[in-house]
Amino acid sequence: MQFPESWLRAFCNPPLTTQQIADTLTMGGLEVEELRPAAPPFSKVVVGEIKEAAQHPNADRLRVCQVDVGQGALLSIVCGAPNARVGIRVPTALVGAELPPGEDGKPFAIKLGKLRGVESQGMLCSARELKLSDDHGGLLELDASAPIGKDIREVLNLDDHVFTLKLTPNLAHALSVYGVARELSALTGAPLQEPKFEPVVARNDAKLKVKVSAPDLCGRFSGRVIRNVDTKAKTPQWMVERLAGCGQRSVTPLVDISNYVMFEFGRPSHIFDLDKIHGGLDVRWAKAGEQLKLLNGNTIEVDEKVGVIADDRQVESLAGIMGGDATAVSDSTKNVYVEAAFWWPESVQGRSRRFNFSTDAGHRFERGVAPDLTVEHIEHITRLVLDICGGEAGPMDDHVVKLPERKPVTLRVARAAKVIGMPVTERQCVDAFARLRLPAKAADGLITVTPPAYRFDLSIEEDLIEEVVRIVGYDHLPTTPPLAPITAKLPPEARRSRFAVRRLLAALGYQETINFSFVEAHWEKDLAGNADPIKLLNPIASQMSVMRSSLLGSLLQVLKFNLDRKAERVRVFELGRVFLRDAGVQTTDTTVRGVRQPMKVAGLAYGDPDGLQWARKAGHGDFYDMKGDVQALLAPLQAEFAPAAHPAMHPGRCAAIRVGGREVGVVGELHPRWRQQWDLPHTPLLFELDLDAVTGREVPAFEPVPRFQPAERDIAVIVSEKVSHDQLLGAIRSADTGGLLRGAMLFDVYKPQQATAGLALNEKSLAVRLTLARSDATLTDEQIEAAVRAVVERVSTQLGGRLRG
Repeated sequence: MQFPESWLRAFCNPPLTTQQIADTLTMGGLEVEELRPAAPPFSKVVVGEIKEAAQHPNADRLRVCQVDVGQGALLSIVCGAPNARVGIRVPTALVGAELPPGEDGKPFAIKLGKLRGVESQGMLCSARELKLSDDHGGLLELDASAPIGKDIREVLNLDDHVFTLKLTPNLAHALSVYGVARELSALTGAPLQEPKFEPVVARNDAKLKVKVSAPDLCGRFSGRVIRNVDTKAKTPQWMVERLAGCGQRSVTPLVDISNYVMFEFGRPSHIFDLDKIHGGLDVRWAKAGEQLKLLNGNTIEVDEKVGVIADDRQVESLAGIMGGDATAVSDSTKNVYVEAAFWWPESVQGRSRRFNFSTDAGHRFERGVAPDLTVEHIEHITRLVLDICGGEAGPMDDHVVKLPERKPVTLRVARAAKVIGMPVTERQCVDAFARLRLPAKAADGLITVTPPAYRFDLSIEEDLIEEVVRIVGYDHLPTTPPLAPITAKLPPEARRSRFAVRRLLAALGYQETINFSFVEAHWEKDLAGNADPIKLLNPIASQMSVMRSSLLGSLLQVLKFNLDRKAERVRVFELGRVFLRDAGVQTTDTTVRGVRQPMKVAGLAYGDPDGLQWARKAGHGDFYDMKGDVQALLAPLQAEFAPAAHPAMHPGRCAAIRVGGREVGVVGELHPRWRQQWDLPHTPLLFELDLDAVTGREVPAFEPVPRFQPAERDIAVIVSEKVSHDQLLGAIRSADTGGLLRGAMLFDVYKPQQATAGLALNEKSLAVRLTLARSDATLTDEQIEAAVRAVVERVSTQLGGRLRG
């Protein structure tokens, strides 16, 4: 909300400086985001009238103008503006004037000089040269009544200031100059200049047939016909200046009047060309497939959820948002229909965003505009139209369908004191409501307030408490430090932080990425095997239509982005939340019921695992490189790896990761099908784990340093080729060794090329080093041999293996 200070003071003029007014509004809840002068500093620029304009003798595009600036003698000024002509009054910079700084930041001084051999005694100025606007199409033409020789700053009120307010959505009643003045009056106690809307006498009986078919769209519709208006009339300078102070460019008189009343009283209205309306108007919900060309030139298609104003042939206006091009006023308009309505906020909210634009009218209507002054505001618009454009007004036509019910709200004074944090009395509360013009009745510590028609934000007790504290003043609130015990929150020793996980992955050479939780639908189907992902009702982009249930698609997108920029080695990871359907999830928030949102950690490696170095040849990582990274990430927990299938991974190079018997993730190579689809030169390696499994760890337990040297024994066992490494170590660890086995490590695998005396083609030899020890004594040979025999017997009975001779 932007407006000039002079307009605000016309309604409420407290004995405060400009900065004090800004501070008062900010402390009253109406934050002043910016306060700036209406124009930059410049001097010795006056109103001049061009008396003569002759062609320059030495230049085709220049004219020699004789300008009257009230000094008796005319000044000879050379000008190149295309609109320099006799009779117009324009800003004239005299010799010695300083104009606003240019791009170099230095003021521009006007000196006596010559242009193509002709002396120039000043400069005729455009709006851009005075930094009043970006218009550089010609001289700034002033009103014909501007006094010759008078300082232009005084004529155009350029010593004014412009306020820009940053209003929260509940302050719809302050979206006008009068609304802000009403707040300023309440905050300062200064008198408020209340407007008077004198009825305009009807000069004809012309009426337009209007029908309101949708009471849930429009609660009140008022209008009036005005005949024989002059649309070529000029908008008064005072109105142009005030609109400019609100950031609005002057267009045509009728459009300017409509905009002016909207900024003045917060009442959006619309003026139709009456002769372009076919039959009457019908206020209704749109029908699917109907189209409307708007004033901004866009053609939109509407449906049953959008309100419109239609005539007997077509849709003419988007209700509460923007008028249509077909009935727009133009220079040839003679008869108009002025409309002001109350649109239910719910019927306007979100409609502009559907069509990717916003308007001042929609911004106000979706927050709530008072329904009780439509007739009075049309009277005000009518009087402005008659004064500026002439014409004959018809009778007022007011259709009241259904108005919002203003339910009383009760405030408990004791509750207000508790919430505000300082003692407040019943009298203070009643006085605050009186200053805010809110009807209130007090009795026994209870105050009942009936919100006026323009206050859509007062519905619960806390709303009234906010009004009280605004008037009492936030600066009067006592400074009370909070009292709370300071207790250190120690993290459990059996958990490590997410930051520690990030630091560990960074130490392994990975870089963290942060991606959207919204992904493409086909990622979920192809990479996660999720045929029913959680869809977004209003996605920010078509390729972000569903919630992800896996982080792998996001990492592949990062890989593709880097490869397109010639990266040769990519190692990235992400910690993020995924979203899974789970009917067992019940929460107080109904929007997230049936949705489980666990945290995951995923990584991707592409290219040489070690980067370029002299000690080994460059190559690409394999499954075991990624497996080693996963083991390092989970350490000191011991993970088990078992063959598995995953939609995103190679069928023969994918493993499920288990910790403590529970499956916590997956690791493997990307499926060749997806590698081809993503156009990847080499195969990336991926893993994805439940974050809870990664952050969990065993609490360290003290063990004394062993005093006795352990014994090591190497055995080679022959087993079937189908026996896995995990199966072998599982059998060894389950052997009854009397607690002597401390560790077992596979160090050799042998597979014959052809059958031998000791090994068949479907068998293999696995060599394992056993570590045996006791904490209380040195092992004897008999104990060692017994433990080795127990291991061999266990392998034999469980896996069908035998000791290799």
